[in-house]
Amino acid sequence: RTSQASARGASVFLKAHSSSIRQLPLKPHAPVAAPARSLPPTATPQQPASDLPWPTGQSQRLLEFRIDVARYRFSTSGGNCKVPALKQTMRLVSWNVNGIRAVLKRDFLNFFRESKADVLCLQETKAHPEQLNHLDWPAGFHHVWNWAEKPGYSGTAIFSREKPLKVTYGMGIAEHDQEGRIINAEFADFILVNVYTPNSKRELLRLDYRTQEWDLAFHKHLNKLERTKPVVFCGDLNVAHQAIDLARPKGNERNAGFTIEERTTFSALLKAGFIDTFREFEQGGGHYTWWSMMPGIRAKNIGWRIDYFGISRALRPRLQHAFIWPHIMGSDHCPVGIDLE
Repeated sequence: RTSQASARGASVFLKAHSSSIRQLPLKPHAPVAAPARSLPPTATPQQPASDLPWPTGQSQRLLEFRIDVARYRFSTSGGNCKVPALKQTMRLVSWNVNGIRAVLKRDFLNFFRESKADVLCLQETKAHPEQLNHLDWPAGFHHVWNWAEKPGYSGTAIFSREKPLKVTYGMGIAEHDQEGRIINAEFADFILVNVYTPNSKRELLRLDYRTQEWDLAFHKHLNKLERTKPVVFCGDLNVAHQAIDLARPKGNERNAGFTIEERTTFSALLKAGFIDTFREFEQGGGHYTWWSMMPGIRAKNIGWRIDYFGISRALRPRLQHAFIWPHIMGSDHCPVGIDLE
């Protein structure tokens, strides 16, 4: 039964954490037979929970409330205050920034802080880390970089709250590892692969290299890593897998990123056991991650979904959410991400 002490403690808790609380309606229990005061009003988004008239001494089973505080759940039920087993969630975000130095001028650091990412993977950074030593990166993150031999081209980076157990670069194949396109970061229970897949280019000049060499080598690389631990791969894969993954499929059938060859190799990756996380939650079209820089194209949402998070099947039970953030500007791509329990 909810006593005066527990009600007073709940009110103190609410006030102390009011900035972190996600408001949820209160759920009243049926009153006991003894005379009882009327139940407190239901909380609404306009009425902070800390302002509710909590019970002040009547012995009654009044309410159950659950409040998300950061990522932990505080609960009282029937007057018994307890903290149940905590469920921790890791947020992983990926973004092709089309030049880290350019996006830094477009409020990137503020985005980084507000994204609540535990891991942030970047592609097409186009910079050597020594060129960024003057920056005040968000505190508490480890960061690793891979860059191309050619200055101002390609490149990847990973920022993580948790220090990786091991970091390697590329696939261990010299012809594929000169452009800084892959970082492999091993964590306690999975291996993260941040990848920037080569574009087949106009006139499909690089299509054979892309589909007959790179894609096959990348699949073998993931399969090799998966023998050790489950794998999470993310980044700009430079392919729209299905017709619903771009706004105008008919007009792009032989354009880079939507050729049957590129789509087939991506299908093979999924058939090998990896999961396209976004399609676990959304089966419809109109969700894109890249738009041409031509005026009005992004406003009309004439885009392509070519940025992905893929996971081993073993991680599927831990997948809580997958998302695309098209409202985030600063690049011709937008961020994508997942929440893993």
